[in-house]
Amino acid sequence: MRDSRISRRDVLIGSSALAAGTAFSTKVMSAAPPASAITPQLIEAAKKEGKVVWYTSVDLPLAEKIAKSFEAKFPGVTARVERTGAERVFQRIGQEYGSNIHAVDVANSSDAAHFIVWKKQGLLEAYVPEDVAKFYPTEHKDPDGMFASFRVWVCIIAYNTNLVKSEEAPKSFADLLDPKWKGKIVKAHPGYSGTIMTATYQMQRDLGWGFFEKLAAQNIMQVQSSADPPKRLALGERAVMADGNEYNIFQISEKGGPVAPVYATEGSPLIVGPTGMFKAAPNPNAAKLFTAYSFTPECQQLIIDVGGLRSMHPDTKEKPGRTPFKQIKVMKDDPAAVEKMSDEIKQHYVKIFHV
Repeated sequence: MRDSRISRRDVLIGSSALAAGTAFSTKVMSAAPPASAITPQLIEAAKKEGKVVWYTSVDLPLAEKIAKSFEAKFPGVTARVERTGAERVFQRIGQEYGSNIHAVDVANSSDAAHFIVWKKQGLLEAYVPEDVAKFYPTEHKDPDGMFASFRVWVCIIAYNTNLVKSEEAPKSFADLLDPKWKGKIVKAHPGYSGTIMTATYQMQRDLGWGFFEKLAAQNIMQVQSSADPPKRLALGERAVMADGNEYNIFQISEKGGPVAPVYATEGSPLIVGPTGMFKAAPNPNAAKLFTAYSFTPECQQLIIDVGGLRSMHPDTKEKPGRTPFKQIKVMKDDPAAVEKMSDEIKQHYVKIFHV
């Protein structure tokens, strides 16, 4: 077995096969297998195994709802949720495989680069659910059928509606540099958050580091997780957030919280969270069943309605009151480039913001 403890940078640096331009830019190793439907035979085989183990960075309340929904649809198969942050999911699987421990069946991460690494290490099982084959855009599925975009969201600007009138709210990243926002902005850190690392890469690529240098002069409040700015905003600790999860803003606003999203005119950073199953899955049939279920309209609608996330499945419906995803201008995702530049981005960010 290959050593699974090597870093993502070790795997990706110098790999000319990783070309930019799509969500999942990977070398085609063979080609995806035929699409697989959920059959009575698969359900019975999964029931004999009795459980599936899912490592995920999805918010725990949503992860538990997905598990319960799966169990209700397929009685006799228990879905065990192992929820932690994306970087810890990656580290845990690396440590387990490095010790020849095969506990995970299916994984989901908010860092798409994890799947590029796992694929290069030969850890993933090629499996293409029928829904993915039929309905998912090419740029949201691996060409070898090893993973696909389970969830998508954007990293956005937002404001506190008690502190800022809608007509006075920023409309672009450039607007955040207005002197009137000095001391009123909260922002997350790429050294802690995979979402913010991805967003920072896209923004420095499209806007330049000069934008961040000017933003740093605004005396921003620096926090860690991409979920932190929406929370600070809702509490009124700052009037505007420069980055953070769109879905947290939805969750807060739809419960009556004083926050509203802004989709920057320059484009909002696009974040992709893939799902895939492992070759050495201890419950391979249950893993296939859970993976297939994850991409059905039923499960995808759940991530929209409960999680505030976006789905690439065309048979899902946007929740009323939210800006339809197709109307949002987004920046282009490039996980391989993010990984190659991750250390450089962290160092440059710390140098600019002194945090």
